[in-house]
Amino acid sequence: MFTEQRVRAVLYYSSLLIFFLGLPFILSFALGYKFNRSTMKFTQTGLIYIRTQPPGAAIYINDKLINDKTPMAIRELLPGSYRVRVELSNYYPWSGEIEVGARKAAFLEKIILFPLRPDIEQVNKDKFNVFLMEQDRGLIYYINYEDNSIYISDLKGSYFRKISNFIGISPASSKWKFSPNREKIVYFNKHKIGVTYSNGEKYSDKAFVLDYPRANILDIFWHSDNYHLVVVSDRNIEVLEAKPDTEYVELVKLNKKNPQAAYNFHEDTLYFIDSQRLEDGSVYDNLYKIDLTAKALIFPELINIKDHE
Repeated sequence: MFTEQRVRAVLYYSSLLIFFLGLPFILSFALGYKFNRSTMKFTQTGLIYIRTQPPGAAIYINDKLINDKTPMAIRELLPGSYRVRVELSNYYPWSGEIEVGARKAAFLEKIILFPLRPDIEQVNKDKFNVFLMEQDRGLIYYINYEDNSIYISDLKGSYFRKISNFIGISPASSKWKFSPNREKIVYFNKHKIGVTYSNGEKYSDKAFVLDYPRANILDIFWHSDNYHLVVVSDRNIEVLEAKPDTEYVELVKLNKKNPQAAYNFHEDTLYFIDSQRLEDGSVYDNLYKIDLTAKALIFPELINIKDHE
């Protein structure tokens, strides 16, 4: 009898001891703390929330596999940097590092897993060299250098038909730009400028090519009147009428040999970089803009919003 009471007493006091010893750990976990063996202190934890597209990917934290799949939140992580890797069968894996803070959630919500064998579908029905897209109208234009022709299809390639011809230039151009009304197309290399029409049946005899021997063309922009072209070369900026017999009007002589330029045809404003030399000989770049609206009268002898056709 005495032995049984003694055993019960030992078990009772042992349970109390275990309870009181474990109570800090229980309360710590309940309050978001975790025992940090490196500091031998209880530290507030954080979490990582991971979401992938598509979902259902396996998660590895510091090369340790987590039992659940994405999307999920991994809790009770001590503050610090963690290596994260997600894997899904038949998709390329994703990996990265993320910092976890105390009482903070770190989010990985924009992970896209790309398939090992993407769904590739041929759209064109014939040969071509360059293509242009009109996403707002759902159209693709194909440039074929072999027969100097332009073809068109919808975005799915459900049809493929010839719509226009152009005059070839050498070397062939890889830059083709629609006029704002989508009726004309300009293409160019360093010393030649070609203009053709997206509706070749209506304007089959109006395609032409201009020679530009005095500088190297860097870029060309359409004016909003669909008739003038703004030419940026390695020497100057000029404007011309998009017609066979045209004259060039020089707007700017450039100091910088290969300036970057951009055109806002909604406001007919050209932005470009050019260099300036100070008295001490140092050179720095400035960003300039030119107002090319008709009201600005930059080239009044050329700008005419009326139909020139």
